[in-house]
Amino acid sequence: MKKIERTAALRAAITAVRREGGQVGLVPTMGFLHDGHVRLIRQAADECDFVVVSVFVNPLQFGPTEDYETYPRDIEGDMMKAAAAGADVVFCPDVQDMYPDGPPLTSVRVAGISEPLCGAGRPGHFDGVATVVTKLFGLCEPDRAYFGMKDAQQLALVSRLARDLSFRVQVVPCATVREPDGLALSSRNKYLSEQERKTAPAIYAALLEAAELVVHGERDPRIVSIELRQRFAREQCLDIEYAEVRDAGTIAALDHLSGDVLLAVAARVGRTRLIDNVVLHIDGEKVEMEAGEIQGEP
Repeated sequence: MKKIERTAALRAAITAVRREGGQVGLVPTMGFLHDGHVRLIRQAADECDFVVVSVFVNPLQFGPTEDYETYPRDIEGDMMKAAAAGADVVFCPDVQDMYPDGPPLTSVRVAGISEPLCGAGRPGHFDGVATVVTKLFGLCEPDRAYFGMKDAQQLALVSRLARDLSFRVQVVPCATVREPDGLALSSRNKYLSEQERKTAPAIYAALLEAAELVVHGERDPRIVSIELRQRFAREQCLDIEYAEVRDAGTIAALDHLSGDVLLAVAARVGRTRLIDNVVLHIDGEKVEMEAGEIQGEP
């Protein structure tokens, strides 16, 4: 496995793969890799001839009071995990290489999907995500790009971006990976104190309780949202930013539950902001739930 730090070298490596007719997979990350990232890389390695894992903490998607400077970084650990999972290249540029002229004058915005949920509390965040993903798609020209379902809004945004801008990439959604107690894996989980770590799984438990209402026939999104918020009201250690029911593809508000439905939450546990969700596929009375994979379960 190679470590590449410059965009020109990445282009050259991919050009060589293309000459041989190879399929390129891209796994965009901000590093500090955990088992959720490892699952993405393994799937990419199973489906592609050449896998690029990008490790770049993108300043454009952090607000002025957010944790850009302190965001956890461990490039040596990331290299070992990526190699073991089957990556061919770890692309770890610095900010100067990605944005050589300083903050870019050109940005990408996916209207509608960017504004609600995390977009409401983090203005500009998704413009930063869309801009860096567009750059990575342009640099790598991947056949497939792998994104975790834990950030369902990001997944919806990238999927729409790829369609709107006619990228030839297939955006591949990958299941959320969870600790045995249900907490979704996140690089920010390292910020949690011992007591906060015990509290955090209540987020997933609340999502499951609200989802059960839908499984048992509830189709009014207002009632499901109220149940979700009431469940959180019983958790004094959780500060809820939002707990909402949305269309999973467009992130639009719903009047009636049908099709692909997202139950999404953002909460602060102490000073740590965590997000989580489940997706419900509703077809009449039939409901299928995608809630992710528990570590250690088959």
